This record gives sequence, C-alpha cells and structure tokens, in this order.
Amino acid sequence: MTATASALGFLGLLLVFWHIILKPVYNIWFHGLRKYPGPLLWRMSPIPRAWYHARGSLVYKVTELHEKHGDIVRISPTQLAFRQAEAWKDIYGHRAAGEEENYKAADFYRPSPRIPASIVNSSRTEHSIIRRHLAHGFSDRSMRAQEGIIGSYVDLLVQRLHENASSGPLNMHDWYNWTTFDIIGNLGFGSDFDGLRKNTHSVWPKLIIDANRLDIIATALSSIGCGFLGAKLYEFTSSGARDAQMLSREKMKQRIELGKNQDRPDLIHGLIQANLPLETLEANAHLLLQAGSETTSTLLCGATWYLGKHPEALKKLTQEVRSTFKNKEEITLLSVANLHFMLACLNESFRLYPPVAIGLPRRVPKGGATIAGESIPEGTDTAVWHWAINRSPRYWTNPEEFIPERWMGKDEIFANDRLDAMQVFSTGPRNCIGRNLAYAEMRLILARILFDFDLSLAEDSQDWTKDMKCYLLWKKPDLNVYLVPVKHSGQI
Repeated sequence: MTATASALGFLGLLLVFWHIILKPVYNIWFHGLRKYPGPLLWRMSPIPRAWYHARGSLVYKVTELHEKHGDIVRISPTQLAFRQAEAWKDIYGHRAAGEEENYKAADFYRPSPRIPASIVNSSRTEHSIIRRHLAHGFSDRSMRAQEGIIGSYVDLLVQRLHENASSGPLNMHDWYNWTTFDIIGNLGFGSDFDGLRKNTHSVWPKLIIDANRLDIIATALSSIGCGFLGAKLYEFTSSGARDAQMLSREKMKQRIELGKNQDRPDLIHGLIQANLPLETLEANAHLLLQAGSETTSTLLCGATWYLGKHPEALKKLTQEVRSTFKNKEEITLLSVANLHFMLACLNESFRLYPPVAIGLPRRVPKGGATIAGESIPEGTDTAVWHWAINRSPRYWTNPEEFIPERWMGKDEIFANDRLDAMQVFSTGPRNCIGRNLAYAEMRLILARILFDFDLSLAEDSQDWTKDMKCYLLWKKPDLNVYLVPVKHSGQI
C-alpha cells in the first residue's frame, strides 16, 4: 500500500470517527446550544429532524417535544424551536438601525441554485426592491380595482356549485382550488387556467406540489450535511419544477404583451413597470401563484371543515351573512369587511389549521442575538412553529377547541388569550404582503357560499384532518360537502 493510499485511508477513518463519535459528543457536551433541552438523538444529529420532516409529520413531533421539554427546544444540533409570543418579534421583526437582521439561509429557502430568486428567498436588499414594486398591486386602491376580476370568479364559482349541487356531495377541496388558481392566475399573469369553467385541474397545482416535495427532500438532505446531493437530486428529478418555470415564462410573456403602460389592476403590474429581468418577473409571479392560491384554498377548506364540525358556529355565521345582505349584489370585496363573526371564524381556522404550519427559520447573524430573553449564538437556526404555538395552553383557553368567540373580545373567559401569539402571515419586514387581499378574498368566497347554500359535511369527511401530512404545505384529501340551495325572498 502506498503512502498516499495509507494517508487517504487514515483520513477516511478520521472523518468517520469525527461524524459518528466526536461530533455527536461535541454537540451534546460542548456546543453553544448544549444547555437547551431536547431528545438526545436530536441534539446529537440532524438526522431525526430530517426524517420527520421528509415524512410530513414534523409539525406534530415538534409540538410533542414542546409539551415535554418546554418553550425552547433544540430540534437539531444547530436549531431551536420557540413557542413564545415574544419570539416572533425577536426572530422576524425589524432590527434597530445598524443591526443585522436574522437572515434566511439558502440551504432552506433555496436548496438548489436552479431555484430562481424571489421575494421569499432573496437577500435583504433584493427583497426591499422587489417588495417596493409589488406593493402597488396589493394597495387598497388596487384591491378596489381588482374587485371586478375577483368578483367575476366568485360569481362563476357559485353558478357552478348550483349546477352541480344536486349530484351529491361536492369535493370543496377541488372547487376552492379551481377558484383560487383562476383568480391568482388572472391577477398574477393576466389570464386564468379555466379550472372553474372546465371543472378540471390545470397542470399547475400538481407541478407546484411536486416541486414543493422536492424542496422538502432537498432541504432535509441539506440539513444532514448532504446539501450537494440534495441540490443534484432536485436538479435531476425536478422535471415538474422545470415545467412550471417554463409555463411561468410563457404566461409572463403573455402578460408583458398586454403592455407595460396599461394600468391593469393586477399584482404584477408594478414589477413589469420596473423593467426587472424576465427571470425575476416569472419567479415572483410563480411564487404569487402558489402563495395566493394553495394557501387561500387550504384555509377555506379548513374553515369549511371546522364549521361543518361545529353546527352552532355555522348557524351563527350563516345568520350573520344572510341578515347583513339582502341580495348577492350587496356582497362585495369591501362590504364583507363588516362580517365580524366571519373574521373570527377565519382567525380561529387559521389558529387550528394554519396553511403553513411549520416553523420558517431565520439564522442568527454574526455576533449573536437575544431571543425571548435568551442569548443565542450566531449561526443558530431559530423559528416559531405555528402549529405548536397556536395550540399552546399558555396562550389559549381550551386550545384544541374551535371557538371563534375568543376573537370577538367580549367573553371574559378568553380575556387572557394572547391573540398576538398567532402570526400566520409572519411579522416584520418580510411578513406576507398579501394578507389583506387574502382575508378579503376568503370572506367574499365564504359569504357568497353561505348566502346561497346550507352546507354539511359528508360522512367520509368527518375525520378530514386525521393523520394529515404537512411538508411545507398540507397534503389534503378530498373534502366532500353537501350543498343545499336556499331560496331568498323575491326568488322564484
């Protein structure tokens, strides 16, 4: 055996010895996070966390770990999960002048260089530029101008539900998905996907879900030190992601052809006017498509299921809608803001079924940071986990129960509930830009359905949330609902 071969063999044994014995020992006894509790194997190695993440059950496991170990849990050698309301501001909030913010690490938000830069995974400087140009499309003025576009699809949804209601229970997962994809397709690209007209899914939802699962696998591999393998896996197997990017490019070209100077009330108009590169335009439009459709559809599914499981809340909300409006023409994107119990129902649905239930990590910058009163060393990934904090008995009375009244501010029993513990749209400079539009759209869709129909869950959807998998987004089964048309005064 040559000296070179011997040296390589020794180096290989040393690396194995380091990763199997020395590094786990270091992680437990000498690491800067050694004082924080968590399961022994999770503190030793990132593999347990990656395993649960890839299986879609990490949100449940992290909640279980919080119940056992407390409000700060070490869920990998370099990651802390927080379940404290104060941590929202410390992790995600604005920093004082001159202070570096906790940043988005590329190994989570952009596991492959093939993933284009967008408002979600861009640097602080890039994010400010993109958000400034997108802000025009999400302003109150633009939302009022978009009412005709959004309202036309909601009208079509209700029409199609009337046409199909007598055929038996309808899968509202599909109907909500078709509606939200058509709406955001028009607002983001200038044309829809014909989901409502044809009652068929376009290729987009599947491509988005497939790409999302690959992101999760790539992220899991990256977290165990196999980032290169994860990136290559993403690149070699992400035909769906590449197809989605190609479709985004074609749709964006069509939108650009409508004219840069045309003051069209859509979400992408500001970016087009800014003369940004086509790749940036398509990446952000694609992101808006996912964030503005799948998440909205998911929350509507969750709200429908929880209302179906709680007849008294459903009756109260239905009465609010039908007593507020005399006819469907009165139900508009702006008038639904007067439905206060509606907002309470949506917020309670957000609490129990957040569309993005995992913790979205921020990495502590050089010099460390103080989070919830703790000095956290630099390089630590920190996050508040939505599912865990939204169900914490520390902040919520009867946390597992669906009680919209806790959001009404009238019942003393809920006086100690910390409503600010729920931040489903995040907080700080990178909070969700589409919050107001999402609330208005969900209120409008749900109000129109409850105005026209009595609804009840089909038997096979009574346990709809049981054993549901969560990756970044939820993998949802069919949500079958009976819709019975209601005749209002003046109708024949």
